[in-house]
Amino acid sequence: MIRNVLVDTGPLVALLNRHDHFHAWAKEQAAHCESPLATCEAVLTEACYLLREIDGGSEHLIDLIRRGLLVLPFSLRDDHDSVSALMRRYSDVPMSLADACLVRMSEQASGSTVFTLDNDFRIYRQHGRRAIPLLIPKRA
Repeated sequence: MIRNVLVDTGPLVALLNRHDHFHAWAKEQAAHCESPLATCEAVLTEACYLLREIDGGSEHLIDLIRRGLLVLPFSLRDDHDSVSALMRRYSDVPMSLADACLVRMSEQASGSTVFTLDNDFRIYRQHGRRAIPLLIPKRA
């Protein structure tokens, strides 16, 4: 089992949308992740937007929180300076707020793994220099 998993928008959407190209992959990977998965409100915002056309998509996402399968340990209020610095550093990518929050979360949660479909995480670094452990398909 993979512990301390930080989940990004892509896998959340893929898990809840059986028509998503990465649905089977995300489901298989999630089965190897210890619950609960952690994320941030910026990821939830992106996921709700992308799930808006799926019947009950946003409600199913929020239900994951209610059931304790998804937790939100991050506070942007407490880490706004670090998140802003990350977004400035990776402005050429450009880095989204959700990505910056997840990178910051990975810096705070030692031994964490980011569960993502986003190849930009191959570029991002923890504390400016360390590669972030990823759970990502070979070709995302």
